Amino acid sequence: MQNVITLALPFFGLILLGFAAGKIRNLPEAGLSWMNFFVVYLALPALFFRLLSETPFEELANLSFISATTFTTYIVFAISFCIGVMATRGSIAESTILGIAGAYSNVGYMGPGLTLAVLGEQATVPTALILAFDNALMFILAPLLMALAGTDDESFLITLKKILFKIFTHPFILATIAGVLAAALKFQPPTAIDTMLRYLSSAAAPCALFAMGVSIALRPVGRIPLEMPLVLSVKLVLHPILIFLLLSWLGGFDPNWVATAVLMACLPPATNVFVIAQQYGVYVQRASSFVLFGTAVSIVTVTAFIWALTSGFLPLR
Repeated sequence: MQNVITLALPFFGLILLGFAAGKIRNLPEAGLSWMNFFVVYLALPALFFRLLSETPFEELANLSFISATTFTTYIVFAISFCIGVMATRGSIAESTILGIAGAYSNVGYMGPGLTLAVLGEQATVPTALILAFDNALMFILAPLLMALAGTDDESFLITLKKILFKIFTHPFILATIAGVLAAALKFQPPTAIDTMLRYLSSAAAPCALFAMGVSIALRPVGRIPLEMPLVLSVKLVLHPILIFLLLSWLGGFDPNWVATAVLMACLPPATNVFVIAQQYGVYVQRASSFVLFGTAVSIVTVTAFIWALTSGFLPLR
């Protein structure tokens, strides 16, 4: 248990430090913009590119792993969406936000920090693959369902263009594609560029976690909806259990890849849940509550999954 605390405390400690800073210092949220830009457009993409480009190409083309993890994310989205349909009496728009809250892990800000801290650099490839394809899945589902709900009056062609634009201009996905190409071509950047990439990579996890804590502190807390406990149970407990069972049933995966998938799945709802809700003007205050309370509860649930993986309670072989 001491080893688990040693792994979890620095991870959640950085989030709590950011949260405390956001509550103690009355600074405008706009001041966080450059930190978020640094994390999303520079530090995390540098981390993914550097580590993926150093990975043998054959390890990256694992279609069965990609299919299994993305399919599981879709399944928990569908479950949460159905919960939303019952809770909101058939509102497709609000159910979509609930589906995203129950399936969209905070893979960007929290994922790399957690998996690399617990499993080391061998978790880089599965982390990047899950991050890229889960993001792509949400970029597809959110606009399509919102268009179906009537919150977006644009034509299907314009909606499709927006989906493709979001997917192929997202810095995480671009960095993953670049890293895979570099691995295929066995490209090595010049020493000066490589050194700069290492500097950026080292800053990625701590800056992302601190910035996330500040963001949560600055978000408004709305009322707690009755459906929150059920949807958070799907996100924090059912999602990682389903992905563990599916990968174990399929078999043939590296234990570190299975552990990475479980850790990525047990993360709380992404802050993008609030961003998407705000974008469409649907379920905004309650979406903020999902992010805040989901992150708070995940201190217990994520620590429990770290213990289950490191103690052998969840057998990986």
